[in-house]
Amino acid sequence: MNESELWKIVDRFFQDNFGTEPNVPIETILYLIGIQELGSGKQEYSKDDKVNLIHIAVCRLLQPFGFFEFSHYDDDGFPHFTEKEPIPELKPNEQSLLMKKAVIQYFIDEKLFDEEVLSSLG
Repeated sequence: MNESELWKIVDRFFQDNFGTEPNVPIETILYLIGIQELGSGKQEYSKDDKVNLIHIAVCRLLQPFGFFEFSHYDDDGFPHFTEKEPIPELKPNEQSLLMKKAVIQYFIDEKLFDEEVLSSLG
């Protein structure tokens, strides 16, 4: 199964589970992953909280690629990460591709794909 096919499954997951529109913006996916990683569930978030949630998601998603390492949870329960390697300068389309690869890897790591998909990946 190629990345394009896997991304369609990811997109469908967010449509089915969160009522997003098809081809949901990557920022929406990052926001939802940030909520998942924080473990705070559905609630009202300030603009700053939303930015922090996206940051949490980016750090968590780029962790398997060697860019970040989990450091600790603060007193408010927010995870913190240490930069291990600077993210290279990327064009916007390259950033989007990296984040899509990272989301796919997250789905693999967290076993969010069904067994049939996971077994096809080897």
